[in-house]
Amino acid sequence: MDETRIIPLGGVHNFRDYGGYGTENGGRLRRGILWRSAHHEQASDEDLVAIDALRIDTVIDLRGDDERAAHPCRRAPGFSARVMFAPGITAGLAPHLAAAGTDITAAVARERMIATYENMPYRPVLMESLRLYLAALAEYDTPSLVHCVAGKDRTGFAVALVHRLLGVHEDDVMADYLLTNVAGRIDERVEQGAAVIRARYGADIADDAIRTLMMVGPAYLDAAFAAIRDRHGTLAQYAEDVLGMTPEQHEAMRDRLTE
Repeated sequence: MDETRIIPLGGVHNFRDYGGYGTENGGRLRRGILWRSAHHEQASDEDLVAIDALRIDTVIDLRGDDERAAHPCRRAPGFSARVMFAPGITAGLAPHLAAAGTDITAAVARERMIATYENMPYRPVLMESLRLYLAALAEYDTPSLVHCVAGKDRTGFAVALVHRLLGVHEDDVMADYLLTNVAGRIDERVEQGAAVIRARYGADIADDAIRTLMMVGPAYLDAAFAAIRDRHGTLAQYAEDVLGMTPEQHEAMRDRLTE
């Protein structure tokens, strides 16, 4: 695990730099400019100081209106970054919650997560949020942060999409996606997720099912990408067809984010 890209914070999970990877044209993504995390509702004062030091200029919030209302992010004094999000309701269901349910086993949880990922590229609020994200990456060359609730599913998909659009090799894309399973305070994150899931669906959900819902797996991301390729052929075509990314924006992203 490349611990140099992970910022260990007390109240914000999975906060890390997803730059630094090589690209197909021989370049490399810039470091210190592409950040990802879970939400910041429980950020400590010390966390806010550490985040503020990164000089993040743009925050892309992939959550819906209901999720933002339920989990408002804490900000440092003097916070001035632009915060971008798409309006709309998600019924409070982050992907790992949407895949949960009563009497669920680890095997059922995995199947439901795969099914959730197959539909993820076409979730209305997420599609509109990704439109904003790609446009911002094309327009600004200052540090940005993308996050959702747990910082693993919608954020993981968004980061993987950006990686591939910038020419990061598929092996590195998957390796970065799977860092979620080892980055930061894993047990604490799983325990927090377990409390939310069991409060919604019942206390009898097995620990292994909870962990399946709170982790990520190669089959999840593969399912999302396969769904895109079935409809659009390539991820770049999906970005153009569904997210409105123009060739000029694509080129601007590469120019601003690689070196």
